[in-house]
Amino acid sequence: MEDFVRSVTSARPVPLTPDIVLRTADDVIALWERTGSPEPPFWAFPWAGGQALARHVLDHPELVAGRRVLDLASGSGLVAVAAARAGGRVTANDIDPVAVAAIGLNARANDVTVTITPGDLLDTEPDTDVLLAGDVFYDRDMAARVEPFLLAAHRRGALVLVGDPQRSFMPAGWTRVDAFPVPVPRNLEGVTVRTTTVWRP
Repeated sequence: MEDFVRSVTSARPVPLTPDIVLRTADDVIALWERTGSPEPPFWAFPWAGGQALARHVLDHPELVAGRRVLDLASGSGLVAVAAARAGGRVTANDIDPVAVAAIGLNARANDVTVTITPGDLLDTEPDTDVLLAGDVFYDRDMAARVEPFLLAAHRRGALVLVGDPQRSFMPAGWTRVDAFPVPVPRNLEGVTVRTTTVWRP
């Protein structure tokens, strides 16, 4: 899997966190068509929600330093890398085996240690000090499964932070923590900049 990720991406700085490099595809739409998957290659691009969340964590390392951190639906591993850079003991989770490979490559490229836990965690009890989730409210079914997991972690005392670029299924009633104008490709988002908010329950 790592060879495949290397073959379709190149290492480049992340726009909002340029001190982090990420294996990134030149054309995510073309790569998506090539994979034939119903889901986009979330691992091949620094999505806006993850960029904002990574920037917030790097700007406020005290949120994660020395704490157990879970990056849910990690994709490329951007948020996990940022949390590890800020001193967290980080676990990245994703259901996609290609994402698992990309997370490993990106962690090594940034000289950080990230534990990777593959598979679906949403029917388990969240057990972490900090739960981070970038851009997870992109469709109705995902939102319906993710929000109860995040709220369960919050009730157990975890700090829960979500990065969301105004997706349609972001739940109401969350509290704004931070916001950033995030550069994004027009062919993915229809715009060149998305205002992206960091939320907590």
